[in-house]
Amino acid sequence: MKKILFLACLMVSASTVWAKQVVIQTKNTTMVLDVETGKQPQYVYYGAKLSDYDLQNLQTPRNGRMDAYPAYGMNCPAEGAVAMTHADGNMSTELFATDVTTQGAVTQITLKDPKYPVQVVLYYQARFDEDMIEIWTEIKNGEAKPITLTQFASCSLPIRRGNVWLSHFGGSWGNEARLIEEPIQLGQKVIKNKDGVRNAHTDHAEVMFSLDGKGRENSGDVIGAALCYSGNYQLKVETDDTEYHYFFAGINPDNSAYHLKKGETFTTPKVAFSFSKCGLSGVSRNFHKWGRKYMLAHGNKERKILLNSWEGVYFDINQQGMDQMMGDIASMGGELFVMDDGWFGVKYPRKTDNCALGDWEVDTNKLPEGIEGLLRDAKKHGIKFGIWIEPEMTNSVSELYDAHPDWVVKAPKRDVVKGRGGTQLVLDLANPKVQDFVFSIVDNLMTKYPEIDYIKWDANMAIMNHGSQYLTMNDQSHLYIEYHRGFEKVCQRVRAKYPNLTIQACASGGGRANWGVLPYFDEFWVSDNTDALQRIYMQWGTSYFFPAIAMASHISATPNHTVFRTTALKYRIDVAMSGRLGMEIQPKNMTDDEKELCRKAIAEYKQIRPIVQFGDIYRLVSPYDKQGLASLMYVDEQKSKSVFFWWKTESFQNEHLPRVKMAGLDASKNYKIHELNRIDLRPMDFEGKVFSGAYLMNHGLEMPYRNEPEWSKKNDWSSRVLLLEAQ
Repeated sequence: MKKILFLACLMVSASTVWAKQVVIQTKNTTMVLDVETGKQPQYVYYGAKLSDYDLQNLQTPRNGRMDAYPAYGMNCPAEGAVAMTHADGNMSTELFATDVTTQGAVTQITLKDPKYPVQVVLYYQARFDEDMIEIWTEIKNGEAKPITLTQFASCSLPIRRGNVWLSHFGGSWGNEARLIEEPIQLGQKVIKNKDGVRNAHTDHAEVMFSLDGKGRENSGDVIGAALCYSGNYQLKVETDDTEYHYFFAGINPDNSAYHLKKGETFTTPKVAFSFSKCGLSGVSRNFHKWGRKYMLAHGNKERKILLNSWEGVYFDINQQGMDQMMGDIASMGGELFVMDDGWFGVKYPRKTDNCALGDWEVDTNKLPEGIEGLLRDAKKHGIKFGIWIEPEMTNSVSELYDAHPDWVVKAPKRDVVKGRGGTQLVLDLANPKVQDFVFSIVDNLMTKYPEIDYIKWDANMAIMNHGSQYLTMNDQSHLYIEYHRGFEKVCQRVRAKYPNLTIQACASGGGRANWGVLPYFDEFWVSDNTDALQRIYMQWGTSYFFPAIAMASHISATPNHTVFRTTALKYRIDVAMSGRLGMEIQPKNMTDDEKELCRKAIAEYKQIRPIVQFGDIYRLVSPYDKQGLASLMYVDEQKSKSVFFWWKTESFQNEHLPRVKMAGLDASKNYKIHELNRIDLRPMDFEGKVFSGAYLMNHGLEMPYRNEPEWSKKNDWSSRVLLLEAQ
């Protein structure tokens, strides 16, 4: 067992008085806290790994509030991690250390209020090989009556001021995960979400702190932090007149005051922290390894190449059309077909988006042979079959709503607020009956049709009106929290019964790209916008915290259905291959040449799939730097194989682009270069040649600025994918 806790006794005067240095260690990082009875635990250090000598001679931080979990009430101007109103109305809390224990890789620091029977336990779990420390908190009420929690951050972390920059990820529907980089200034920086259902459209619950200036990809000191929660969140950076920034992360407390009953424990979601001296990409590599190993469902299993029906036919589902699409994707080498929205509804057939959610019965007018017929056709074509559902939602025009109007989220004494199609409503997952119903949707499908291989789980509406018809009037403020507790319970039940099922988290596109959801899902839909150029930007930001294996990236038609841009098919392929490759298109509208190019690309993706989906990412040239191109690469663990991606982001005559230096290779190895998805009449001048890893990382390769196919196929989009193999 790896040693992660080093306890050095600093003071001994009586059996109840002590001080300890608590050291949480990973392969390359160290976190140190000083814990003393009768005092708040103090952060001393977080960064690169320290030697035993350094630990014994650490300098005490100066001019900062180093409390590990500051409570509100006795230093009101300072930001608190936790705030509560005690049963007698007292709004002040003090939390002092009473105990430190370690069990395996988990360190527990117990805090108590000396005047009230309230206990807080801070948990620190070290993931040694991944350089990750997970932090969360338990708050237990020992008072005779309920207390009210008004703030309940999972953790706080002081970060020494200097030239510290923040990287975070804003956006909207169709424009998710846009990278924002800014220096941290005086005052507060607050990033939060109040959607209620989906939390990753307008910003993300993940941030990176570059400690020595604007973030660099493969050098520099960086801290990454990710809140592992599916619901409303709040990330806050407080900067005052001290020498520190103060970072807080947790559930968003807005309109969510929580009444903690006697004997009840409130557990906050985890925040995962990683430090790297290898820049932004270094932190990303840590998060990807940790995510695949500990968080993502089936993170060690290759993902299938699929065709999804949505942009191909939308609601125009029918037996013959599905069979045709299955045959087409099978002929191109695909492994899975997913039938999207529009297959259900009897009394209210699902022909548009304004009815039938909740009525999960096959529309036999569209599918006379039902799901059985589709499964038979999939087997005939030698591929797997998947299906779309939106189990957390209903429509006011549905048999479900006719029978259970009390199951929807609704403000007391108000009319319901309707969403998509003018009829969509959110089911109240705080209600155990609703949880049973949502679980039954998956359970019934899988019981009747166990051959279903894949479920696309969608969620297309926010909580617009605050109210639960299940919760008491006194506990209406619990809605946001109880919704996601109910959601997690359903997911746990699904995974317990169907551990091998592949499930995608789709939520109006990328609304559920978070580490709170992914333990129960295999991947997420990055965005409803499949435009290749915009996907470069969105997938770049997404890759900061999420590995390629989780990022569904599809080849779609042109003009693109969202932005109406026309891009070359090779360019669309080359972008999609940098994630989990799939297709979002009607193949019968493709030419034979286009199908052949996709067939070739799918075959070549199968060769590089292990490298892309399990390899280490090295981002090289950012599209946000406006240099006319973007480039990244994946390298396998042995540094024997790598895939290099290069995409132009604009095209001008007499343009001048930087030569891209590679990264992550073994300088002492020699690598043979082979271009994938080649459409040029002649191979590039380095095709088949061998270069040292040192040369490729110190110098790089000169890329032709344009693809050179036959004259009639030339266009203004240029991209390259190179396979590097050690010789």
